[in-house]
Amino acid sequence: MDAATARLLTSPDGLALVDALPPYEERLSLAMGESMRSQGVDPALVAAALTQSRLRAAARAKLGDFADGMLLTQDGLEQATRLAVAARHAARYRDAGMRSVADLTSGIGADAMAFAALGIAVTAIERDEATALLADHNLRHWDTARVVHADSMEIASRLEVDALFADPARRTARGRRHDPKDYSPALDDVLALRATHPALGVKVGPAIPHDAVPADAEAEWVSVDGSVVEAALWHGPLAHAPGHAALVLRGGEAHRLTGSTDQAEAGPLGEYVYEPDGALIRAGLVAEVAGRIGGRLVDPTIAYLTTDAPSVTPFTRGYRVLETTPLKAKAIAAALRARGVGTVDIKKRGVDITPEQLRPQLKLKGDARLTVILTRVGGRRVALIAEPL
Repeated sequence: MDAATARLLTSPDGLALVDALPPYEERLSLAMGESMRSQGVDPALVAAALTQSRLRAAARAKLGDFADGMLLTQDGLEQATRLAVAARHAARYRDAGMRSVADLTSGIGADAMAFAALGIAVTAIERDEATALLADHNLRHWDTARVVHADSMEIASRLEVDALFADPARRTARGRRHDPKDYSPALDDVLALRATHPALGVKVGPAIPHDAVPADAEAEWVSVDGSVVEAALWHGPLAHAPGHAALVLRGGEAHRLTGSTDQAEAGPLGEYVYEPDGALIRAGLVAEVAGRIGGRLVDPTIAYLTTDAPSVTPFTRGYRVLETTPLKAKAIAAALRARGVGTVDIKKRGVDITPEQLRPQLKLKGDARLTVILTRVGGRRVALIAEPL
């Protein structure tokens, strides 16, 4: 989006048009656009308004009811922090006694909104003019929030605030960038700001290498309803303690795990198999949860745990193993047919076959539903026929 389009959208006519649109339906958007243009509405504004309607509908999964009043960009929405996670970011600053914060890469303002909602004075800095105009609209409800159109790395060291927050861009025209040197701004440049502002939080990609995490940082990987959405590096008074942590948000509840990042021990397959949450795997805390459930790895290179007795933990998803077969379609199909299975959930880890390849070969019929886990156990490729706990 260019600045001219952003000004159109933030004008009284633009806002009135966007807010007047009905809930987005793709099949109706073309006719709706033609109707508005036939009534004399600026075609550029019509296109921008319909785009906002589509983006608002998509944003509800991340931003809830707030999405209905926001102005968005596609890139900004993709990078925006989910509302539940942004609220926890802001609470960390509040609990550390931070009364003012500069969001160095504010984008459309999702994190800045969370800071402002908790009474923290926030300076939202955005170098793209169009995005800054939209962020200014999104932060309009809070008198303690202001938007600055600038390159934050040029002014950050001079900012008179208690703390900094940054969410460097990790996507370019070539796709997602996993190397912290390719972030924009580069992670090392952001971390250098600790010299002037020790209270620094940085949202990073969950695939960040462990050796890129500063020794004095608390690195926290976050999952929401089973999907790993981010990692964050917390420094100074924002860090609870140096080391790795996993935050699992599921069903409106939060569960946090810290501890050893040592390698878990492997052992024989038991009656139960557990899949650790992805945040634990990314954080390197599989051994920590293994110790809590009395488990062991099914294979030294596979992040599945096994136990001889059932265990309940919010950090894993558990299954009872009913049968083990060779990882061959005929053997798996025969085992499932014998149990009357017509519907199967397929999971895999550490093998090159995909669920999409295997499923049509099974040709299942029946009323039962089970899970097939394709993996390696003690170096052997196997399929575990299992039922979820």
